[in-house]
Amino acid sequence: MNETIGFLMNDTARLFRRAFNARTKGSGVTALQWRLISYLKRHEGIRQGPLAELIEVEPITLSRMVDRLAEAGLVERRADPADRRAWRLHLTPRARDLLDVMRQTTNRLNEEATDGLNDAEREQLIALVGRIRCNLSRRDAHNETQAEAAE
Repeated sequence: MNETIGFLMNDTARLFRRAFNARTKGSGVTALQWRLISYLKRHEGIRQGPLAELIEVEPITLSRMVDRLAEAGLVERRADPADRRAWRLHLTPRARDLLDVMRQTTNRLNEEATDGLNDAEREQLIALVGRIRCNLSRRDAHNETQAEAAE
């Protein structure tokens, strides 16, 4: 079977999620929740709508995820001073502690996944996958711009 790049990348991402979830089962944090926490660390104080776009989930799905993470004491909603109807999301100190532990888990998983590759090959793999992501991101942004212009 001659597999496409898209199939291989998607299947590999699925295997990463499964392995991550198995390793973090006791923490109560899933791979998708970890992704949300990681994005929130980079975009502290972001509103829910833009965060939903970033992690590519529906706003209602994000709202439920944030509810669960807030109940777990990992995320808090704070009123947006510019818009009283909106909430800004922030990590709690507990989430920051968990980030360190989870980062160690992801580092070990990445080491396992790239076992047998030397440092140069690992760097090349990261660069190549990054270029593919960039290509697809530009194409998506370009297609959205064209669709908006057509309306």
